[in-house]
Amino acid sequence: MVCGEFEPGFERVRDAFEANFRTRGEMGAAVCVYSNGRKVVDLWGGLADPESQTPWHRDTIVGMMSVGKGMAALCVLMLADRGQLDLDEAVASYWPEFAQAGKAEITVRTLLQSKAALLFADAAPDGSGFDWDTMIRSFESQAPEWEPGTKGAYHTMSAGFLLGELVRRVDGRPLETFFDDEVAGPLGVDYRFGLRRADFPRTAKISAPLDQTLLDQMATPGTPLHRAWRIRPRPADLRANPSNDPDYLMARFPSANGQGNARAVARVYAALAESGELDGVRLISRELIDQARTPSWEDICPMTGMYTRYGAGFVLPDETTVPWPGRRAFGHPGLGGALGIADPEARLAFAYSPNHLDNGAGLGERCTALIDALWSDRAQ
Repeated sequence: MVCGEFEPGFERVRDAFEANFRTRGEMGAAVCVYSNGRKVVDLWGGLADPESQTPWHRDTIVGMMSVGKGMAALCVLMLADRGQLDLDEAVASYWPEFAQAGKAEITVRTLLQSKAALLFADAAPDGSGFDWDTMIRSFESQAPEWEPGTKGAYHTMSAGFLLGELVRRVDGRPLETFFDDEVAGPLGVDYRFGLRRADFPRTAKISAPLDQTLLDQMATPGTPLHRAWRIRPRPADLRANPSNDPDYLMARFPSANGQGNARAVARVYAALAESGELDGVRLISRELIDQARTPSWEDICPMTGMYTRYGAGFVLPDETTVPWPGRRAFGHPGLGGALGIADPEARLAFAYSPNHLDNGAGLGERCTALIDALWSDRAQ
């Protein structure tokens, strides 16, 4: 059932991955670890599609949900590292229409820190989330929920649009093209925003428990998550999981539809764990890495109700939501348990990509078991 390879000293990661299938309800997944710039664990197994009994192959990809927000933030930081934008400059300096409705003083750093208070796109019609121009016009007219910079909240729906449009305004390329050209291509990673139809046969099918915590909130009128996510179109087949809908897979929707696997995401974070460079490919400087992982706020998030520690574009570890031992690590989780994370002090990078979502609001027991096993192996 489990395929791949691991180096001696990482047996407990392999054992925990196998136990996920036996005892923790894993359907299909992959896990990858880099240590000191080298890939030391690369495992996959289970079913990519339980209905057709298609196995998870080495090149299977899957929607990793909000893991893509970290990739979008990386693109903004790369532009800052190249001197194409200033983190302490107003967003409106690069995107003039953004200045409307009290947003003229919001800086790029405030946007990255998830302190811009732009959680919603109230002017966008229901179901319009795949129309980039409509969504951007809505964010331009949207007023912040409170004074920007005074309080943090996870921009669960809006971050991908806001960061993606900033990349386009500064660089001229859409986010997905910038990422392909500047990150995925040079590093040789199999991760992208917006799939091609040719990728569909190797794309795992997402499944979710009926009581998935955050999905329930998204579907419940009156909740902040419903107010944010009502812009997501419903699939033509109302019985289908929206995350498997072809229109969703191909859309420009970087807050949630980045598709890849643990091997790809771990390689990106391995570069960040190695002072921004891996195998001769430089992404960002150590200085920008340190800014990305400097805490900007920690509190119960008013959007999700989850305790959250945030840096600049990345989530930081805590005891509950992202239980990673190294408190200076940084990365981004995805709905249902996916994760990519870098720990520069330990020179570790870790990623996990499942297709069956955990029913809680955090990483869940399967991802946590792998993290615990990784650190147990290191303690031997």
